[in-house]
Amino acid sequence: MAATTRWGILGTGWIADLFVKDLLLTGHAVTAVGSRSQASADPFAARFGIPRAHASYESLAADPEVDLIYVATPHPMHAANAKMALAAGKHVLIEKPFTLNAAEAEEVVALAQANRLVALEAMWTRFLPHMVNVRKVVASGVLGELRSVIADHTQDLPDDPAHRLNALELGGGALLDLGIYPISFAWDILGEPQSIQATATFKTTGADAEVATLFKYGSGAIALTLSASDTAGPNRATVIGTEGRIEIDRVWYEPTSFRVYDSKNRVIQEFKSAIVGRGMHFEADETERLILAGMIAGDIMPPSETIAIMRTLDIIRSQIGLKYPSE
Repeated sequence: MAATTRWGILGTGWIADLFVKDLLLTGHAVTAVGSRSQASADPFAARFGIPRAHASYESLAADPEVDLIYVATPHPMHAANAKMALAAGKHVLIEKPFTLNAAEAEEVVALAQANRLVALEAMWTRFLPHMVNVRKVVASGVLGELRSVIADHTQDLPDDPAHRLNALELGGGALLDLGIYPISFAWDILGEPQSIQATATFKTTGADAEVATLFKYGSGAIALTLSASDTAGPNRATVIGTEGRIEIDRVWYEPTSFRVYDSKNRVIQEFKSAIVGRGMHFEADETERLILAGMIAGDIMPPSETIAIMRTLDIIRSQIGLKYPSE
């Protein structure tokens, strides 16, 4: 392992573009990019000054100048791409959702663990400063007994049937693209739900347009989430306890601010975010920290929880009747 951990980027789409911008802005080393063709890899490499451009994902995985790979392909390709990289001895940071379903997630994590490699879900929100501080507030006990979590991720996205977001064969739909955020947030704050109820509406392509969930917990707490790809909502989140609450501002899953209120509705704490870039580098920092420490799992987004969240998504899909063609 080099003293500076060297990134390879698998995929050249929009999210890869955003990620690399943050990596370079914050001093991370990006040494290679891989795409399905040289014609796609070369412009991406030129745009960011990346020295090595590969015409295939396999070539990227075999590159000796790469230590870890960011998997930024469409959802149904995550498992295969990650396993290929892991088999080549590379650590992986895999875009959310980690895989298409829990069975795939188990396979990826098992391979990573067998080879003592990091396989981290790129749930960037968990690593943002405001979320780190939200967890500190919850752990302090100032909210009292937690009663509820409420969060939405609702956007008015393209309706074009050919768009990836509306294509079932690409894992499109509100749940995997948007719902993963509030559902992961509920897990982060309240842990594993005791019961799950879900309902949904669908587009003509068969992709889910809106998904609402109700989680109940052994403690008596509840979590409400709403994800939608056809309507723009408030995109705020709230954690409510017997002695106070946290209100996270719009857009709650991006770098933002929050306030803590006591039971008398008085503001007792406020956090304002001030970061460089978009904030995607924090998940990169965690990946590198684990690698350099010789660890394969951390506390913020452990692989065991990633698998458990994928099981939750599987249950939701079973209840709303959503199945992907590759399953």
